[in-house]
Formats: sequence, C-alpha cells, structure tokens
Amino acid sequence: MPDAPYTPAEMSAGRKLFAADWQFVAACGSLPALPKMTGVEIAFAGRSNVGKSSLVNALTGRDGLARTSNTPGRTQELIFFSAGGRLRLVDMPGYGYAEAPKSKVAAWTELIRAYLRGRANLARVYVLIDARHGLKTTDDPVLDLLDEAAVSYQIVLTKADQIKEPARPKILEATQAALAKRTAAYPEVLLTASRTGAGMGELRAAVARLLAETR
Repeated sequence: MPDAPYTPAEMSAGRKLFAADWQFVAACGSLPALPKMTGVEIAFAGRSNVGKSSLVNALTGRDGLARTSNTPGRTQELIFFSAGGRLRLVDMPGYGYAEAPKSKVAAWTELIRAYLRGRANLARVYVLIDARHGLKTTDDPVLDLLDEAAVSYQIVLTKADQIKEPARPKILEATQAALAKRTAAYPEVLLTASRTGAGMGELRAAVARLLAETR
C-alpha cells in the first residue's frame, strides 16, 4: 500500500482514537429517530456489499461491532457507534443493488439523501469503492448529492488485497482523475483491505486529522 502523508503524531492519534471501547448506539430507520446532533459524525457510504461493515469492524478492531453479510442490502438503517468521545461513526445502508423489496430500497435511499442534506454535524463521508471495479455510474448520484450539499467526502478503495500490487497505482490514479472536477471531494484516495488490516492506520490517521481540524 502506498504511504499516505500523515505525521507520526497523526498516526499515533488515530491508533488511540480507535483503540477506545467502541459500542453500538442506535439503529435509525427514519429522520425523527436519529440521535441528537452532538459532537462530530463521520459516515461510511458505498454500494451494497462493498464492505462498509467489515471496514468499521477493522477500523475499530471489533470483529462483531457492525454486522456483516454476504447478502447485499443487509444494512437497512443508519447505524450509529460511539466510544463516548466527540466522534460518532455512522454505517449507512448500501446503495445500488440490494436483495430487498423495491419499496424498502426506495425508503432507505431517501433516508440517506435526507441525512446527507440535513446533518449539520456531519464532518465527512467516506465513500467506499471496491478497488477491483473502481467508480461506476451507480456511484454518481451519491457523489452528485454530496457535491450539491457541499458535504466533504473522501474515497476509500476497499478489498485492495484482492488485486495485484502492480495494478494499485493505476487504480489510485484513475480514481483521483475521476474526482478532479468534483467540488466536495477530498483529493487523497485511500487504499484499504479490511481482511488484512492494510491501510487502516492511514484511515485512522485521516479521521484523527479531521477531528483535530474541527475543534
């Protein structure tokens, strides 16, 4: 994995942040059910079955914190996690293909849109993209919405351990080029593998940096 430009202090802050005792807070299927807006929230978005729950587990070092499934669309609510500090993590329902009734998919798609538009304490959305496939047209509506709402977002390429190492720089370059004209996109793309833990230190440091910048 390529090295990200984080200082040793940021890497250390990231380790400490995610070594805390992260716990489930709430599962919300409607806007009125959302927790009160306090502190700082970061959310994880992505196509169904891209590995959001696996990444949350790898990030926090808690295998069973977020439920994982091979069935696309298993996460059907906004799932909130906290370690008691300023930061909350939000695991969002996957977009795109899902094994669920169309009415249910439409309902949680609208929940995603409403959350992204109206959550004032949402500091950044980490949009997960399968490194084996790259950005697809199904990602465009969410990226367009984030641009329109001026919500900062950063691309995290997942499952990088399933592609050959020589191909990784090309995938990073192609992803960065696709984001060049997007107004709310953070320029750095992160490459991760939840199964091996690769790239997790850089992602933790990225979140620690963001948290420091919001003080």
